Amino acid sequence: MTQPLDQIKEKVEHHLAFIYDQVEDVNDYSAISERLLAAIGLSAENPPIIPESYRNLWDESDIMMITYGDSVIRENEKPLESLRYFLEKYCVNTINKVHILPFYPYSSDDGFSVIDYSTVNQSLGDWSDINALADEYGLMFDLVINHCSARSQWFQNFINGSGTGSDYFFTAKLDDDLSKVVRPRTSPLLKETKTAGGLEHVWCTFSHDQVDFDFRNPEVLIAFVKIIRDYLDQGATIFRLDAVAFLWKVVGSTCINLPETHETIRLLRTLIENVAPDAIIITETNIPNRENLTYFGNANEAHAIYNFSLPPLLVNTLVTGDCRYLKGWLMSMPPAQNGTTYFNFIASHDGIGLRPAEGLLTDNEIASLVQAMQNFGGRVSWRTSDMGQQKPYEINITLFDALQGTIKGPDKYQIDRFICAHAIMLGLEGIPGIYIHSLLATSNDYEKVENTGQNRSINRHRWDLEKLEKQLDDPTSQHHKVLTRLSQLIRVRKAQPAFHPNATQFTLQLGDSLFGYWRQSADRQQSIFCISNVADEAQTITLSDINLIGTDCWLDLITGEQINVADVVLNLAPYQTVWISNREE
Repeated sequence: MTQPLDQIKEKVEHHLAFIYDQVEDVNDYSAISERLLAAIGLSAENPPIIPESYRNLWDESDIMMITYGDSVIRENEKPLESLRYFLEKYCVNTINKVHILPFYPYSSDDGFSVIDYSTVNQSLGDWSDINALADEYGLMFDLVINHCSARSQWFQNFINGSGTGSDYFFTAKLDDDLSKVVRPRTSPLLKETKTAGGLEHVWCTFSHDQVDFDFRNPEVLIAFVKIIRDYLDQGATIFRLDAVAFLWKVVGSTCINLPETHETIRLLRTLIENVAPDAIIITETNIPNRENLTYFGNANEAHAIYNFSLPPLLVNTLVTGDCRYLKGWLMSMPPAQNGTTYFNFIASHDGIGLRPAEGLLTDNEIASLVQAMQNFGGRVSWRTSDMGQQKPYEINITLFDALQGTIKGPDKYQIDRFICAHAIMLGLEGIPGIYIHSLLATSNDYEKVENTGQNRSINRHRWDLEKLEKQLDDPTSQHHKVLTRLSQLIRVRKAQPAFHPNATQFTLQLGDSLFGYWRQSADRQQSIFCISNVADEAQTITLSDINLIGTDCWLDLITGEQINVADVVLNLAPYQTVWISNREE
């Protein structure tokens, strides 16, 4: 069903009135609204579609793979074609959504310093390759909305003082009070820039090659809505709002999570859902857990938020053999209401973020985790706290190497521990996202770190496809073993109604070495008890502790073995997971 254009226009004007209330010379909300509606493609001829409130746009079959466009390459072939080949050959009946990390021309940060939002990096392919992938998979595009490259034409126009972009960038004065600004980097915040109008100091939240936009100028907002429209036309079904927490700046404030930022997301949600009601917005906000949860709004901001606390808590659990912190966090997490969900991941192109563990792990626990990861070859990225202290911001390591042992050192359980991590993640409330290098059990790439000088390169290996295929065809290789076991887990997961991202979830109390939770399908016909031994010694479950109903037949979905309720205990090997269900799919 559609609705009159005037109704959506009025709603957009309300958003604008909130966003620009404190901005001088911005008050013609009617004119701005008209331009935004035109930019997104709404008109009297193409009226707004009435979105269905609290509708889940996902189910248990949704599994996303996170990858760069050139994570797998083959000689004389466009990398995006090689990626499509890999997906079609090795991800059959497992992956149905793909997050292709920024595939636009860029100058640094492996894509997150965008030079041109409108084109595909020619080293990867072109729009026809993106379109071909979009025909087979739900694609997540990055909307790098906080900043762009200092080498972009927009920023060159800023320097020249004329043309599109000349007034797109946020500047400050050296005597401004910037003491409260929260940043994830230790580099200077302001970039001294000579322009045709004189010396300016440009705001750079991340690096001096990544110059921040000034959303106080409505032209910036309109430009990004045009980009969104273009991405929809090219096949995007999911928008990842990169670093969006930093979008709005007010000198003298923290410049993170400001009310205007939240209202801007609500505005984008209004525009997107009225033209593409099946499209999904995911906010990438690598911040403490309580702040992260606010990006759901009242089911009117992000459809999904990254579960950033999961990676550090889960890795900490598996290297210590103690699930208390993970269990306490899970018990505190509110169920996502219909129309919203969590995006679960335990590895990505970035490292293991530690800010989302603040307040959940003690400083001593974080220090111990950092030390263990350094012992396994990891690197550490740092930030400056509001007290001027250097604090670990991120651990840079592949997940496979992060789980090669415990705080006691490496051991023989690396693959079992790695699979256990994914079994825990795959069963949790939310949509699972799996990094390609987790599927492939990729180890730390020290050579790339040395070549780039960037810690994050350790987990951004580029596979030669022919060499990779030889490894995947070798039953003795870690790559074959992990891909085989993960694929089997994923296929089982996708068939269970109780693993719907919004199905009921309760945390089980099984001690410190057994981590468990219970899921139940919406129709209450299926229950699954998900229990993992997170220790390097065998553990037993007393079946009476999980109250299996004696009239039902129970089996472990992972092994297919029947569970005899008359047995007193169930034995779990180190890092073994069971999915005990009353229904076989």
